[in-house]
Amino acid sequence: MEQNTSSQENGSTSVARLPLSKIIKSPRKRILVTGGAGFIGSHLVDRLMEGGHNEVIVADNFFTGTKDNIRRWIGHPNFELIRHDVTNPLLVEVDQIYHLACPASPIFYKYNPVKTTKTNVLGTLNMLGLAKRVRARFLLTSTSEVYGDPLEHPQTEEYWGNVNPIGVRSCYDEGKRIAETLAFDYHRQHGVEIRVARIFNTYGPRMNIDDGRVVSNFIAQALRGEEMTVQVPGTQTRSFCYVSDMVDGLIRLMEGNDTGPINLGNPGEFTMLELAARVKELVVPSASWRMVDNTPDDPRKRKPDISKAKAILGWEPKVTLREGLPLMAADFQERLGLTDKKQQ
Repeated sequence: MEQNTSSQENGSTSVARLPLSKIIKSPRKRILVTGGAGFIGSHLVDRLMEGGHNEVIVADNFFTGTKDNIRRWIGHPNFELIRHDVTNPLLVEVDQIYHLACPASPIFYKYNPVKTTKTNVLGTLNMLGLAKRVRARFLLTSTSEVYGDPLEHPQTEEYWGNVNPIGVRSCYDEGKRIAETLAFDYHRQHGVEIRVARIFNTYGPRMNIDDGRVVSNFIAQALRGEEMTVQVPGTQTRSFCYVSDMVDGLIRLMEGNDTGPINLGNPGEFTMLELAARVKELVVPSASWRMVDNTPDDPRKRKPDISKAKAILGWEPKVTLREGLPLMAADFQERLGLTDKKQQ
């Protein structure tokens, strides 16, 4: 078990520093959110701050995140923003660490695959090292991509996956797999409290408009009056979870007693053609689509089995795709500076 001394690898015998809340038994938590200026991270920060009883530190290098996502909290006495890349160590005293830092869109993680792998490996090592030193609870946001192109459907947490280790997506897929390995090894070897969430496709306001993921692609294309690009054959499936539901699941996992991994996602399954039809119906009735070539290693099916999340966390998504798509479209429309195309 972890002792009250810093790790031998840094050659120090000084007493490990603990968050003030652990010393004086304060109910206030100090929480670090890496990647907290990103899409899911900023919504998580909102929820943690709105409770009024947390101090939140965001660490982000702004590769895919933006200050606009967290602007409402800048200057708040319980909020701190650090421009930081998690591939470098970070020295802070916190009670909990939500580790979200990593590009999650194919466009971004393929842009610099080596850096993506470093973020998943070195970044996770650094944050686990921090959790070990200050005895913080650590939550890793892993991904459904650890299942690869699955041979089991729907995917349960016991499925080991079907991942190409040398493909163009491997920096992300295999990076998250090793991040899970590191989390469980720190748990077993050093007694670090860990929680591992396997996040399935998530959508909602603040997604990067041109990030290459299918929901944002379709909505942005439709609003701009462009044809939606459906990758052949169009029958491949995804399951879409609205961001508020995802944040609720992450907090429940962090505050619960199970290490995971636990699938978090919406088990509603839609083909790409069905999604395009929903965008046409709910966002831009005049929209159309065309078929384009598929990308390498694109999974044919994706659907979470959320039995564990229901049983252990009492969690299941509430927002349907029909309810969530217009909310996301309204955000995109405002950021694109467009008129209401749904009325056209």
